[in-house]
Amino acid sequence: MSTHVRYSVIIPMYNEEAVIQETYRRIKKVMGATGEAYELLFVNDGSTDNCAQMIEEYTYWDESVKLIDLSRNFGHQIAITAGMDYSLGDAVVIIDADLQDPPELILDMIREWKNGYEVVYAKRIKRNGESLFKKWTASLFYRVLRYSTDISIPVDTGDFRLIDRKVCEELKRLPEKNRFVRGLVSWVGFRQKAIEYERDERLAGETKYPLKRMIKLSLDGITSFSYKPLKLAGYLGGLLSGAGFLYLMYVLYLALFTDAAVKGWASMIGITLTFNGFVLVMLGILGEYVGRIYDETKGRPLYIVQELYSGRKQQSAAEQRAAQLNKS
Repeated sequence: MSTHVRYSVIIPMYNEEAVIQETYRRIKKVMGATGEAYELLFVNDGSTDNCAQMIEEYTYWDESVKLIDLSRNFGHQIAITAGMDYSLGDAVVIIDADLQDPPELILDMIREWKNGYEVVYAKRIKRNGESLFKKWTASLFYRVLRYSTDISIPVDTGDFRLIDRKVCEELKRLPEKNRFVRGLVSWVGFRQKAIEYERDERLAGETKYPLKRMIKLSLDGITSFSYKPLKLAGYLGGLLSGAGFLYLMYVLYLALFTDAAVKGWASMIGITLTFNGFVLVMLGILGEYVGRIYDETKGRPLYIVQELYSGRKQQSAAEQRAAQLNKS
């Protein structure tokens, strides 16, 4: 195989033992059809099953397979980042290990890349095998994100995409801890094109993005690219304060200039609770931003690589990284 890598395929995985063999087979078949040199970078994000051991065995006899074994679970977006840091290809493809995104679409992405596009992303026109709640919340998230941010982040897209080497290098310069990769790809710009497809249901296993993780990803996306929630807090706070002041004037008028008893203390309690709830929500929004500032100031690395496996040789993370840089 040529020492120059044309394509790098990043496959983050977390407890994908049930599907990883089929994932390897299908991606291997697709990349073999290109007739060009490639590498498959499997990033183990702290899995507790045997998927990492299975990929490690592949590295013994398949020189195109590399395993980046992280020391613990750092999260899907960080696993993608680790793959980009160790990739060598002229074009870098990101695809999840669960096979909901068809690897065969990679060939279409490569064709568009060769036509001059630096980013080719997959846009979902249909999501098979997902609940109505999941579809509705995903659709709502993308549209709220589009409204909230000042950059154009395509709706109904995930991390399944191809990026040019120059785009990958620019992304590696962005150090933020709470990463939203698809948003960062939009932020760096370059020529981008969408390819539409129908997303398949999972071949096996369970989703690795339950509601809790979806909410965190949503917050990372919104807080990383917009401060509109803070502006909205100011607008709503001013509106509610104005309404409260007018009501206070009404109460004073009744007390000073009429004999009518001031009524509605039950409603006053309701208004007070509403205001207090609003204040707590706004404090929560502020806390999200402050927490992210705190994460940035700590200066910790995004991830820690426990081992790297490539070919028949197992090396430390530092040795493997140095070897890769020397080759490039």
